[in-house]
Amino acid sequence: MSPSEATADVKAAEAAEAAVVPSAGRHTLALFGSELRLVFGRARTLVGLGVLAAVPLLIGIAIKVSGTDGGTDGFLGQIAGNGLFLIVGSLGLSMPFFLPTAVTVVSGESLAGEASLGTLRTMLTAPAGRSRLLAAKMVALSVFCLVATMVIWISGLIVGFVLFPVGDVLLLSGSTVSLGDGLVRALGIAVLVALSLLGLAAIGLFVSSLTSTPLAAMAATFGAFVILGILTAIPQLHAIHPWLLIYHWQSFADLLRDPPYYHDIIRNLLLQAGYVVVFYAAAWARITSRDIT
Repeated sequence: MSPSEATADVKAAEAAEAAVVPSAGRHTLALFGSELRLVFGRARTLVGLGVLAAVPLLIGIAIKVSGTDGGTDGFLGQIAGNGLFLIVGSLGLSMPFFLPTAVTVVSGESLAGEASLGTLRTMLTAPAGRSRLLAAKMVALSVFCLVATMVIWISGLIVGFVLFPVGDVLLLSGSTVSLGDGLVRALGIAVLVALSLLGLAAIGLFVSSLTSTPLAAMAATFGAFVILGILTAIPQLHAIHPWLLIYHWQSFADLLRDPPYYHDIIRNLLLQAGYVVVFYAAAWARITSRDIT
């Protein structure tokens, strides 16, 4: 082979290798996009988002019709005086049940739903690979957590501004900030709530990798959430409370202080990250060793 032919072969090989990278990148983006369409294309997902959007509406109408704050304390007691608190109050009321339920439904169905339909085997044998597929599932779940939270945020913003007066925001520390500052803090609260749900989403992803029955995965994930809630409510178990998933969930309220308290917020984010790492790793170990023959 002449030197010129060898050089041509080397250049052709380099060109072929370079062409693989964009193709792999496009395939990864297509996989992520496919997972997002799959999650948000399900009827139960859309129904769940509709229920979440109705939470601020129902709270706002109830307070407006009553003509008072109903003698409630906390954020709900502030809604009649400032509609901005409808956002925070709705997020706070959704954390114990509505948002976790939505996350358990979507995460429990993430892998088990594919297995029940018989499409998981095809997806696992596709060029995407098992690790990349699992990553796409987790990314889609993370996006869902953010979207679900923002649905409540946007609904609370609209209903609060329509039904109630808005203005400067009285913080928990007693100081007052502008409406714009209050909106930024409320947006930060929504992001924190979404991040607080990631640990539960990772648990659901792991449980979903263990079964081919979506309802079983949903029930098991929600059962784990209930057990964690019960353990958190038992004072005698205070030694393990800081390690429980939902213990620091209400720390988002510390953004409504002047200055904000970040201690519990950071501990909550680190705790969620720990749960995500542990259960995502467990799901990866399961999915990469799963027999699909």
